[in-house]
Amino acid sequence: QVQLEESGGGLVQPGGSLRLSCTVSGRFVTFTNMAWYRQAPGKQRELVASMTSGDRINYADSVKGRFTIFRDDALNTVNLHMNNLQLEDTAVYLCNAGIPGGEGTYWGQGTQVTVSS
Repeated sequence: QVQLEESGGGLVQPGGSLRLSCTVSGRFVTFTNMAWYRQAPGKQRELVASMTSGDRINYADSVKGRFTIFRDDALNTVNLHMNNLQLEDTAVYLCNAGIPGGEGTYWGQGTQVTVSS
């Protein structure tokens, strides 16, 4: 059973930074397609950043140059460094794990990120 647990959300002022972490149990992140999504109130869930098991990385246009996704194989985590946060980045951020070959997808509970002055 794959389980995901996000941490690191909080309240930050515009221009500030946060680091989110997704701790994975039940599977090595090295062999898993990982992604961060976010969902703001009244909006659809959107992909923020992804990293495949083959190290292919993709970012939403709205976060390019500000967010960085990276994997820590030793801790079995996938992290999201978020810099220069803006009001529109406010959302619940969710970690997603996809098993290559379509053998399953898993979600964490999410962590709240609020950008406010």
